[in-house]
Amino acid sequence: MKADVTRAYNALLTEFGSQHWWPTITAARETEVIIGAILTQNTSWKNVKKAISNLAAAGMVDFSKIAAAKTEKVASLVRPSGYYNQKAERLKLFAKYICDSYNGDVKKLLQKNAVGLRKELLELKGVGPETADSILLYAANKAAFVIDAYTKRIFSRIGICSEEVSYHGLQQLITENLPGEMRTAAVFNQYHALLVELGKGVCLKKKPLCGKCPLLGMCAHGKSSAGTP
Repeated sequence: MKADVTRAYNALLTEFGSQHWWPTITAARETEVIIGAILTQNTSWKNVKKAISNLAAAGMVDFSKIAAAKTEKVASLVRPSGYYNQKAERLKLFAKYICDSYNGDVKKLLQKNAVGLRKELLELKGVGPETADSILLYAANKAAFVIDAYTKRIFSRIGICSEEVSYHGLQQLITENLPGEMRTAAVFNQYHALLVELGKGVCLKKKPLCGKCPLLGMCAHGKSSAGTP
């Protein structure tokens, strides 16, 4: 199993190259990443980019400004991301928390240790494991492997896990089967971004383009029960 997880990473890196993820368009990188992590729930990154561009154009990539703005205004700006009323509410709740608890300075939150930061994030309404780990990895640069639909789909298809695997089960399986020197924020960042690249362009939910997949040889392993959480 350890060889398979590492082999998949090496194959994807060879195929797609370094991804330089998470892309941002403003100087407020940490704030923008957190906003993106909240907005990307149940939508594509293309739609999130439009919403962030709207926020940037309005000078609203700023938790103090989001907290002070009316929910309707925030909702109109993030409309391209879908579920915009709900997401506007979650953005405002997060922004208010940063303002009330950290005087608007999100870097004070992100400098906490990974365990404490993750626990604190998960206590906030609308922040689940994937969003929390995205913030840890991409905003705080802490070694947390993000599990999303692409990750589960790809690894179940190449036999590393079952389709019913839990979030934490797959996260543990991946991290424990990577060599110690690869259990870093830099590698986790790269690995997750590579899986997203494969999932959105090749390993599609319906009608996957298997002939173009750099992991095609691994699919021959089938969905074995060995190592399945």
